[in-house]
Amino acid sequence: MNRIQLFLRSYHPIVLSLLVGQMISRIATSMSMPFLALYLAKHTDMSAAMIGFVAGAGALAATFGGFVGGALSDRYSRRIIMFISLFAWSAVFVGFSLTTQPALLLLLSLLNGLCRSWFEPVAQVLMADLTEPERRFRVFSMRYLMGNVGVSVGPLIGVWLGVGSGALPFLVTGLIYLLYGIILFSMMNAFGIKDIEGTKKEKITIGSALHAFRRDRVLQMYIAGAILVGIGYSQETVTLSQHLESNFAQGVKVFGWLMTANALTVILLQLPLSKLAEKRRPIVSIHAGNVLFAIGLVGFGLSPNVPLLFVSMIVFTIGEILNYPAGNLLLDRLAPDNLRGAYFGAQTFGNLGQFMGPMLGGWLLDRTTGGIAFSLIAVILLCSSVFYGSGDRRFLGRGRDQAFSRAPAP
Repeated sequence: MNRIQLFLRSYHPIVLSLLVGQMISRIATSMSMPFLALYLAKHTDMSAAMIGFVAGAGALAATFGGFVGGALSDRYSRRIIMFISLFAWSAVFVGFSLTTQPALLLLLSLLNGLCRSWFEPVAQVLMADLTEPERRFRVFSMRYLMGNVGVSVGPLIGVWLGVGSGALPFLVTGLIYLLYGIILFSMMNAFGIKDIEGTKKEKITIGSALHAFRRDRVLQMYIAGAILVGIGYSQETVTLSQHLESNFAQGVKVFGWLMTANALTVILLQLPLSKLAEKRRPIVSIHAGNVLFAIGLVGFGLSPNVPLLFVSMIVFTIGEILNYPAGNLLLDRLAPDNLRGAYFGAQTFGNLGQFMGPMLGGWLLDRTTGGIAFSLIAVILLCSSVFYGSGDRRFLGRGRDQAFSRAPAP
């Protein structure tokens, strides 16, 4: 009990509420959105490639929306951006439950990505703002862990609610986001988040944030790497669900259990793997994660039975555990204090990969076998290590140059 009390006292109440909210929101999202491709396949006449386009359209909106939302949060208020996105997000999911028109579904998918890209980077920055630098890696890891606790439950609820044959999960998701927004709004008022956020040292505009982005080659390399990782990671939901539906008996149920296995693997291995990763530079975790990602993808396409699919998912998930928190830490170290929102928002440029990935995966499935499709995607994902490695070398060189410039003359 004393250990739990010490933990609760070590972090700001808003940070704790965002951690809990991450779990609840992931339960809501994962009981609906991972099944969107199947929902569209049963309720529309769209092709696999078109379904991939609609399902991935949210990532396209997020590609630019996150940077804009982050820059606006630097200029104005984390609070304003968070609540605009949360309440609009609620309306988006209610909209999913009310229509099967392809054009409206495409619009809702775009808005879903935009809302997520505004809320999540700002939430990450706010958590970092309210946490001492030496505790931030642990906070990012806990946020990732809590999200996967939610994901371990959500897909099973989605299957139980019958997401493939009805819209109820989307309506429930919208109501959960509405409740989450109301509770978070009340807590921020209770704990004076306006005072905690502090005053801005200078006015940040979207133009000045874009100028900083254009000048920062390290950030550009990190984003290029994230785009390629996103192409591979997006196959876990849209492409994999279609592959299982076509090639395995009760493919929908198998997919739901695989998603749960993904989340449970994170819950069990996140903390021990994080302790190992803390002893090494983040780039090492990213390279190792990419290799495991690729092995898992090849396994998805070539596995002849369900047990091997689960093995592939576990390998894929270990890659996820190593890659994503390390990417957050790279950005946290790189971002200037006055542009933290914009830099974390720029991370969502990596969602371009999650937009292209479902379309590419669906196109390959229409024309090749699952083994060929997933293997080609694995090769693309491995190329991300080239960009991450280049960015890391530039970052280290920048640090050496600064240290040399500060050294006293002999």
